[in-house]
Amino acid sequence: MTPKIPPRGLFVANEPPPGSPTSSMTSTKSYIREWISRTPSLLRRFSAPSRKAAAQPTAVPSTTVNPAQQSQEMLEIAEPSNVKIASRAKAAWVISILTGVTFVGNMSTGLVTISLPTIARDLELAPHLLLWPASVFPLASACCLVVAGAVADFIGNRNINLMGCFLLSIFTTAAGVADNGIRFILFRAFQGVALSLCLPTTISILTNNFIAGRQRNVGFACVGLSQPLGFSFGLILGGVVVDTSLTWRFAFYFTAGLMGLLFLVSIWLLPQDTPREKFTWSRFVREIDWIGACLISAALGMTSYVLAVITGNMAKVKNAENIAMLSIAGTSAVSFGLWMHFREKSGRIALIPNSLWRKRAFTTICLLVFLTYAVLNGVEYFLSLFFQEVQQLSALDAAIRFFPEVVVGILLNLFTGLFVHKINANHLITISAALTCAAPLIMALIDPAWNFWVAAFWAALLCPFSVDVIFTVANLIITDAFSEGTQALAGAVFSTVAQFGHSVGLMVMAVTSNRVTAKSSIEDKSSPEAIMEGYRMVFWLCFGMQLMACFISVWGLRGVGKVGLKRE
Repeated sequence: MTPKIPPRGLFVANEPPPGSPTSSMTSTKSYIREWISRTPSLLRRFSAPSRKAAAQPTAVPSTTVNPAQQSQEMLEIAEPSNVKIASRAKAAWVISILTGVTFVGNMSTGLVTISLPTIARDLELAPHLLLWPASVFPLASACCLVVAGAVADFIGNRNINLMGCFLLSIFTTAAGVADNGIRFILFRAFQGVALSLCLPTTISILTNNFIAGRQRNVGFACVGLSQPLGFSFGLILGGVVVDTSLTWRFAFYFTAGLMGLLFLVSIWLLPQDTPREKFTWSRFVREIDWIGACLISAALGMTSYVLAVITGNMAKVKNAENIAMLSIAGTSAVSFGLWMHFREKSGRIALIPNSLWRKRAFTTICLLVFLTYAVLNGVEYFLSLFFQEVQQLSALDAAIRFFPEVVVGILLNLFTGLFVHKINANHLITISAALTCAAPLIMALIDPAWNFWVAAFWAALLCPFSVDVIFTVANLIITDAFSEGTQALAGAVFSTVAQFGHSVGLMVMAVTSNRVTAKSSIEDKSSPEAIMEGYRMVFWLCFGMQLMACFISVWGLRGVGKVGLKRE
């Protein structure tokens, strides 16, 4: 009688492979051991059925899961078929490298934030360009994220990530040697482009090389931790170099050196990509949705540019070039939606299928990422200005006051990574969002004469709660919504929403602060009292946005249970 052959080449322990002599148990066992050694992921997936089958030989059923049919009550992440990292030591090294790249990539943002007055003075930066060193970095990054994600899914995550590390090191060094403001801004833009190569590929490497469950959750949490931690370390480094004999140029050289070191280590430690079809330019042009990528990049880029321009002066929105750019951006956004509809209907691959937005959990988590990143950057930016412009503290003293945020960020991200699969996602996000509401509320009510420990300490302590939790949860939900072959694009979607939230939030808050200060009844508009009126309104605005995030999470994530669960 011909034995039944289980699918995918995995044979049940009691059955010899087809064509093997049933009497030769030794050769059968050797054959099975060879298969087991070559297919560890399949063995883990089907080990339970195989044990049951040992008593009664039968074929192991092949089970497939359609992500579109997953229950809203339990969002689980399926283990990818190309999991490569089994060693905990290797996993720890890879997570450390990816975390380090994101950490160092965000250091320069904190460095520019705290050192901007000194940089502007040394480079004789024109007043109308004062905000551009800080604004151009997220602007350039947001423009290129979707394209970078799509190309990485085609070429390979490792190569694109390494290219991003190398370019970050080069352009960070170039920013340090820039001899005028225009060149400095240009190199900051190139830094943003380089970072856009690293962010989506980091998410994809974690998703494609780690088993779904605690290991991948911790990876996401560590990468999430590295963003605010890198920003805070940049603030501290900037405060140190500005108030000592060292200069801001030294800080850029130091950052570039760290990134160069990470690049060299990444060559050795980053896992190889799964085998792909041989690269050809015809496939490169044909298989990537270049029209969709260009449309969404144009929409985001032009919108971010106009937001950056009007941040310093709202009246510039009436300029002809800004009106034209906003019109083109709106047309591009609508065209992108129509193009995605056409691609879906014709059965072709769509970058961001319109059907995804009909999933309540996906849409809600994108809104929450947008709001929480806007609030986080707004609170951090204006808290730094509060310490320096209102309380008249030095850059170093202001930077030291962000230590509570750093400590909480580390502990909270580790907690989220270790226990996110044990707690309902909606409860976790709602509670953390509610706690973060207290940070801008405290700053809106603060008396500048109060001691740091009375109010500002608690604001810095509670500020990162929401964003640190939502980073891990959002990445788990968003990567689950995309197919295994488009995980870099999934990472690009998350990073694009976060960067756009940063740009919009900073623009709205800067405009609000300037207008309120300009209308102050205090005669000296540059006095700390007049400036504080504008800052106070910004903190009220942040409180309202964070409160909105609380209500959205309660409504939009209802029924969403635990995420990041390992599927056996």
